[in-house]
This record gives sequence, C-alpha cells and structure tokens, in this order.
Amino acid sequence: MALKHQPRARRKMLSAMRQVERSDFTPDVPLLFLTDPKRTPDILATVSRLPEGSGVIYRHFGLPERFEMAHDLVNLCRSRNSICLIGADPELALSVSAHGVHWPEAKLSEARHYRGAFTYQTASAHSRRAIWRAHLAGMDAALVSAVFPSKSLSAGKPMGPSKFRTLAQNSPLPIYALGGMDANNAARVAAHAGIAAIEGVLMSF
Repeated sequence: MALKHQPRARRKMLSAMRQVERSDFTPDVPLLFLTDPKRTPDILATVSRLPEGSGVIYRHFGLPERFEMAHDLVNLCRSRNSICLIGADPELALSVSAHGVHWPEAKLSEARHYRGAFTYQTASAHSRRAIWRAHLAGMDAALVSAVFPSKSLSAGKPMGPSKFRTLAQNSPLPIYALGGMDANNAARVAAHAGIAAIEGVLMSF
C-alpha cells in the first residue's frame, strides 16, 4: 500500500507529540509506531522518517525473516535516538539487544519474569483492571485501546476521548492512546497520554 507523505498531517502530529512531551504524566517516548506484516510493508523506510525520540513496536507474527528485520530495526532506531520494542518475543528482543518488549494483555504473567531485563517495556490494556495489572507487572507504559474507531480487526468498541482521558488521569502508570489515532485527533488526548498508531503514523510520516 503506497501512502503519500502529507506535510499538513506531519505538522499536526509533531504538534501533538510536543504536547505529550510537555505533560507531566505521559510516556517518555511520545509516539509509538506499530508494525503489521500486511499493513506496513516497508517498515525501515517508515521508521527512517519518524522524528527522533519516537519508538517502533515490531510485531512479526512468526515471519521467517523476523531476526534480520529486528536486527536492522534496532540498529536504525539506535542511530536515530529512538527505541525498538519487539512484540511478544523476549527471546528475540534479547538476541538483537532491543530496548524492550511489548506484551499482549494475555501474556502479562510471563512479562513479570522479565522485569528489569530491558530499558523499556509496554503492554496492551483494554480496561482499568488491565492497566493496573500492567503496572504490577513492572511495565513502563500501557497501550490502551480502542480510543477512536479503528480498522484493526482486533479493535473493540471505541471508548471515545472523554472516557480515555478519565482512564489516563487515574492510571498508575503512563499510557498510550491506541485505536484510530491520527493527526486529526491526536491533540484530543495528547495532554494525557502518548500516541500509538499504524495508519496514523503512515499518513503523517
């Protein structure tokens, strides 16, 4: 899928990222780009266009080329002062010296065993209870979804920005807004959370 660079979307997303950085209780990494084998075919090219200080969550879903891609991504991220997390694969993360792991909500019990093993770890969360479980498991941040209507097949009913902001204000750890996030709506939650996206990143950078 070819996506054309849009200067206006880039400016709006950069503005939202600055808002994240100015807030007191938001993640240290303002923007996370989530990869997908079908929806993000040219991962390295996209990551090379991200602002420095961003992050990428490499989700390989068992692809045979996962080691080579993870290795290249880690090197690219380090050269750009960004971070690379490996989705649900701590062994791969350790083998390529990735910054950390992104854990599905269902694997938080496993995540406890890797507490302190990485620089930065995140987890998916779909409820207040899951956010607290991520906190107790030692996660640095949680990705909470779905905030807005999303094209993702796994996305649930969107909670909307108002409910999300309430979750963020009562969260024991920094959180990211995930689900339908793009340059047009990022500012609605950027004072309370980081930004995590697939298409929203592709359309902005």
